[in-house]
Amino acid sequence: MASSTVRINLDGKPINPLTILMIGAGGFIGSHLCEKILNETPHKILALDVYNDKIKHLLESDSLKWAGRIQFYRINIKHDSRLEGLIKMSDLTINLAAICTPADYNTRPLDTIYSNFIDALPVVKYCSENAKRLIHFSTCEVYGKTIGSFLPKDSPLRQDPAYYVLKEDTSPCIFGSIEKQRWSYACAKQLIERLIYAEGAENGLEFTIVRPFNWIGPRMDFIPGVDGPSEGVPRVLACFSNALLRREQLKLVDGGVSQRTFVYIKDAIEAVLLMIENPDRANGHIFNVGNPNNEVTVRQLAEMMTEVYSKVSGEPALEQPTVDISSKEFYGEGYDDSDKRIPDMTIINKQLGWNPKTSLWDLLDSTLTYQHKTYAEAIKKRGLHVLARYLVTAGKCCINFVKRDAGAFTDLEPDNVGFKIC
Repeated sequence: MASSTVRINLDGKPINPLTILMIGAGGFIGSHLCEKILNETPHKILALDVYNDKIKHLLESDSLKWAGRIQFYRINIKHDSRLEGLIKMSDLTINLAAICTPADYNTRPLDTIYSNFIDALPVVKYCSENAKRLIHFSTCEVYGKTIGSFLPKDSPLRQDPAYYVLKEDTSPCIFGSIEKQRWSYACAKQLIERLIYAEGAENGLEFTIVRPFNWIGPRMDFIPGVDGPSEGVPRVLACFSNALLRREQLKLVDGGVSQRTFVYIKDAIEAVLLMIENPDRANGHIFNVGNPNNEVTVRQLAEMMTEVYSKVSGEPALEQPTVDISSKEFYGEGYDDSDKRIPDMTIINKQLGWNPKTSLWDLLDSTLTYQHKTYAEAIKKRGLHVLARYLVTAGKCCINFVKRDAGAFTDLEPDNVGFKIC
């Protein structure tokens, strides 16, 4: 519940209640940010998205203390004339909308570019024209490859942080060749950053740009075939979670040698709230938001997740829990990757006094506990129904399906249909 006492910002000034337009409020980051704002502040949220599954719990009951402080608008920003009006109604716009799944960068490069650049243009334009503050979510992928990745494998300079730690104000943005369509996302995100920065320089747009470094936690991405498309490929943590839930081997793309840092979503949201409530300190800045202390290779991440999930689920790990796979086989032609993504935290620490707190083990424990509780039973049910259909198709047995409520047999959803072998 939001406190009734006056909130004070980092400079000792009272924080006035804001009306915040949150574009992409129904996603992973948006759902956690909505919870934080409603629970701890008096601010109002205009929640804009095409889906609201992850924030239904915030919308359903009028008895909740925040009733009247969140309104949901089912809008696609590509083609909805209401967008400018909502921006005008708000004190601050937060743009979280994006295609941000690596498998899509390669296979849907046009959609990726349109979603992350073209579709974001009206948001920037309306904020600038109406003198409204903008917090825009970019990505750590704008940095591309590290300088160190171009050095000889045995060069001692590869161990020098100057060649791989990524700084907002000095690190170059280095991408692969045009035929490597994996960089479509990073290029689109960098270009919209440059546009926002130019609007600030030429037209006085008040902006903050956020560069997330692998934010992890409950409700991240989807589990294929359960709350997302069966053929979908989510990001690495959800991809590994899916394999663990199904007792399948975790696929290590190109051996899992890439290094990443991971930060807990609740730590990261603390940083965003500081940006929201301290505009004098945040405006005009680009912020890395990550945890350099939680650096591992993707292979080490797989090993840790296997160990944590075994503890959470009570199930023994597979004898061979991982398997190597080439990026071409996993993602298709045109894939490329960065070797390391380690954020420098100097600017955000100086401006906002923020540092992440949660260790990698603890954030994996929290996330996998949620994943197991939320998905394990649903996956088992779905597996039984797939097996039942196979047995019937193969003529191995007959099955009587039993509907648990009224209505037609449409998709025979596992939660709604039982069966008896006859």
